[in-house]
Amino acid sequence: MTTIVGVKKDGQIVIAGDGQVSLGNTVIKGSARKVRRLSPGGRDVIAGFAGSTADAFTLFERLESKLEAVPGQLTRAAVELAKDWRTDKYLRNLEAMLVVTDGRDLLVITGAGDVLEPEGGVAAVGSGGNFALAAARALIDTDATAEEIARKAMKIASEICVFTNDMLVLESIPAAEE
Repeated sequence: MTTIVGVKKDGQIVIAGDGQVSLGNTVIKGSARKVRRLSPGGRDVIAGFAGSTADAFTLFERLESKLEAVPGQLTRAAVELAKDWRTDKYLRNLEAMLVVTDGRDLLVITGAGDVLEPEGGVAAVGSGGNFALAAARALIDTDATAEEIARKAMKIASEICVFTNDMLVLESIPAAEE
């Protein structure tokens, strides 16, 4: 698995992910890129995934097509993706979870049909997700920036979860005014 954390604070949204790829109890690669910037219709969306790499890339492609169909409407595109993911015979077997943002919304999308907007501006998925989530929530009310919180939360998760390392990929986007 892996760990992905998203933090929304003070005009910035950051999604960070570790680089570890495991096969059973063996580390296959330590520097995979699980956080990506998608640009459907010229609008930036950041997405991070936990789970199967091939499945996640299929979901990234599907999310991009949904966003092209409804530009600037991440939540609507995410709901459409989640509906397809849950009901389509092929997609239903995909094993991954996504954390996505367009600068306005920070969402978790699951194969169970969930599109969740987490409370408190913090989202996390993956094997170390709960560790990163707890650490980020503890830090959210401090003077630390969104990036500093994401980095510290991932560091803590990497020290606890054997399926998470400290080789981070981090992408940020300015938070849209609400």
